Amino acid sequence: MRTEIRSVIDFFERHPISREIILTKLKASRGHLDHVSPEELFPHDQDHYGGPDANDALAARAGIGKGTRVADFCAGLGGPARYLAYRYGADVTGIELTPARVKGAEELTRLVGLQDNVRVIEGNVMQVPLPDSSVDAVISQEALLHVPDKGRTLAEAYRILKPGGRIAFTDWVAHRPLSEVDKGLMWEGMAVADLYSLENYSELVRTAGFTVSSVEDLTADWGVILKQRLPMYRRLREEARSAGHDAFYESYVRLVELVNAAVLGGGRISGEKPR
Repeated sequence: MRTEIRSVIDFFERHPISREIILTKLKASRGHLDHVSPEELFPHDQDHYGGPDANDALAARAGIGKGTRVADFCAGLGGPARYLAYRYGADVTGIELTPARVKGAEELTRLVGLQDNVRVIEGNVMQVPLPDSSVDAVISQEALLHVPDKGRTLAEAYRILKPGGRIAFTDWVAHRPLSEVDKGLMWEGMAVADLYSLENYSELVRTAGFTVSSVEDLTADWGVILKQRLPMYRRLREEARSAGHDAFYESYVRLVELVNAAVLGGGRISGEKPR
């Protein structure tokens, strides 16, 4: 498992969307980086499928509102955490494995003045550095695919949630088994640990102790979104190559094909910890 964790860190340290790229785009759009509002950052820092609308969907299913204490598993550069704090008045703690992204998240959060409501801390979602029964909601977006032990991660979500607390997350799902070639490409390019069918994923959530509230197949929507994002990654390809990470682009192109062929797809699952 140590090798898998190191590979995930390596992947995100070389990811083509970085703090530097976000700040470059932001500066190009407004000319400087003085007095940036959260709303000005949102077009650049929401690195997940569906953007702000996906955040709103998770907020609805997790019951997030003013004062809700939220844990964001695999928080990355903190885009969703800042969005939930600003739009909903939530208090958000992100858990992120990669030190460079923790540092980037802190800088971006301070840039828009949300440091009192958002913090992204370095940690492993298989051993979350938060106390038992300390949060009202747990969210995650397209990230648990990188986690070697999803059952352990869901058990950690259950542990830190208060009774009646809710979990809502999106992730890749496998409608059909991948070929060995595609498995290798997804591991090399995107550090994909393993994938479940939507049904098996739902059962994993139940096994962790949750009552499953909703299970949604997002494959058709993701097929469109992934195609739309492809030109962006094509533009970033040269930067990825210079970082020695061209496999990311190759795996992304293949992902678009697999999702549109309904071999892979996406799912959104929500559940509740019994009172």
